Amino acid sequence: MFPPGPTQTHMYWAGRSLENITMSFESLGLMAELHRAVSEKGYSSPTPIQKQAIPIVLQGRDLMGGAQTGTGKTAGFTLPLLQRLIETDKPRKGRRPLRALILTPTRELAAQVSDSVRDYGKHLALRSTVVFGGVSINPQKMKLIKGVDILVATPGRLLDHVGQRSVDLSHIDILVLDEADRMLDMGFIHDIKKVLALVPKKKQTLLFSATFSDDIKKLANGLLKDPALIEVARQNAATDTVTQVVHPVDKSRKRELLSFLIGSNNWQQVLVFNRTKHGANRLAEQLNKDGITAAAIHGNKSQGARTRALADFKAGKVRVLVATDIAARGIDIDQLPHVVNYELPNVAEDYVHRIGRTGRAGNEGEAMSLVCVDELKLLKDIEKLIRREIPEDVIEGYEPDPSIKAQPINKGRGQQQQKRAPRKKAGRPGKNARRNASATDTSGNNKPTPWKKRSNSKKRTSNHNRNRDAA
Repeated sequence: MFPPGPTQTHMYWAGRSLENITMSFESLGLMAELHRAVSEKGYSSPTPIQKQAIPIVLQGRDLMGGAQTGTGKTAGFTLPLLQRLIETDKPRKGRRPLRALILTPTRELAAQVSDSVRDYGKHLALRSTVVFGGVSINPQKMKLIKGVDILVATPGRLLDHVGQRSVDLSHIDILVLDEADRMLDMGFIHDIKKVLALVPKKKQTLLFSATFSDDIKKLANGLLKDPALIEVARQNAATDTVTQVVHPVDKSRKRELLSFLIGSNNWQQVLVFNRTKHGANRLAEQLNKDGITAAAIHGNKSQGARTRALADFKAGKVRVLVATDIAARGIDIDQLPHVVNYELPNVAEDYVHRIGRTGRAGNEGEAMSLVCVDELKLLKDIEKLIRREIPEDVIEGYEPDPSIKAQPINKGRGQQQQKRAPRKKAGRPGKNARRNASATDTSGNNKPTPWKKRSNSKKRTSNHNRNRDAA
């Protein structure tokens, strides 16, 4: 299928590398109606993931795609999915059956994918809808009962509809799992298995993931049949269009430094990541007090509040959007210039997802991490994952105090729950529990490395304007 290679990072078309081949959407075999819709959205040339995925999906093959956010993967499966549904349509009586199901981990991503299905399918006689939690289920039931061809859904709300018999999955021809790695991180594996038990054995299955963990490979092996494997970036790699930097700073001065960076650099659109819901609320309140308009978005917010916050951020009414990892999944903002890790994630793979919010579709972006001594083990894990050391930039006036000792990271009551798996039996802690413990242990051999012991770090001191009133 592909020339051999350890990670299959190259792209091939008829034995030739795709990297320097210019293609049009028409050359990929898309019907005129789809090409027209693509043109109306202002796109003329497919992205690398689209060049590879579209012909494979049109052939009816199963597919495992490795692609980061911002690569155009949504159109990469949406366009051929729409064409396949048209080409395989059969005369029917009564309510039209549901033939394509797209599962996503979050409400925001579900809404984004649904918009793409609607926009690309505007010239086709196909119906689609989206269902997710946080809103009333009754309007969703009405649309499903009338009949749709394509359903975009989050796993939990989909199973709610199954329980209320408002959706029938027995006619599914195409199943898509988008951002499958995040669905597993969020503990949806049990819900996914329930869905898989309800769809036909014979179907086309497409699985997309930004990272290829052992769990993802295990899921793919049991789900996909002779799949094509495509990748447009090295596994678990950060995109080259994002400039990454670490700003060492004491934990107690993170908020002050963030306000200074935003104000002194006149940043107008900044996505900031926080580990916890409570922490996101508190940081947004503090930034507003500093004169920087900010809003928080997380799982405890109603869907209406999340939608309004995101709309205000896109429109420039809010300069800073403070988000938790789960809530930020599916945020798609063209040319978002700045992402800040106010706190490093507990899971290294989440770092790749976070900074993937910027540098999308070939645009350049900046990803900054405010790192205190407590987080050095987390930073080390991230650098190991992405196979590079992130340069350090010590901001003058915010140098970390070397006398401060690392403390365990407090996950607190506000920690967003990413895992929904059932409680494990008592006994020896599992591998993940031991790994997380090592990330915060400050008393033994796993003690985080002090700043002064970080080797080969590219430290430099910035001469920013120290007028902090600018923030």
